[in-house]
This record gives sequence, C-alpha cells and structure tokens, in this order.
Amino acid sequence: MARKANPAFMKALKPSPELAKVVGSQPLPRTEATKKLWEYIKRNNLQDQANRRNINADATLQSVFGGKRTVNMFEMTKLVAKHLS
Repeated sequence: MARKANPAFMKALKPSPELAKVVGSQPLPRTEATKKLWEYIKRNNLQDQANRRNINADATLQSVFGGKRTVNMFEMTKLVAKHLS
C-alpha cells in the first residue's frame, strides 16, 4: 500500500519577506520551501565543511535564522517554519 502524502505538508504557505529573498514570494508547500532553501545553501556553499549537518548563514539567511550565524539542519527546519504562514 502506497503512503499518502500528508495534506498539511502540501498546503501552499506564504513566505515571510525574509524567506522570500531565498525561495521567492509565491505561496509554496513547506517541502518546496525546504528544497529551495537547500538549493540556495548549496549554490552559495554555506554548508559547513567540517560538520556537514551545520549551515553557516550568510546575511540573507541570518535574517531567516533569527540572527544566528550557524544552525544545524533540524534547527533550520524549525526556524523556517516560523517564516511560513
């Protein structure tokens, strides 16, 4: 039996102005926002070289991460959720 996608994850949410700088201003599902965030992190080489689970924020991401310079992947998901409504 195939797993059904959770409709809550597929609901399009509006990104905050801070997050929109990274993922765009169009409403999008949480999963898409996370995917675009990872594309941005990889494109700008923001993944910590020593500990790949950590993200070193640039000025744009710092505003999304509540001013933090470094966050881990799990913390990132939690912080990004605050920017989707």
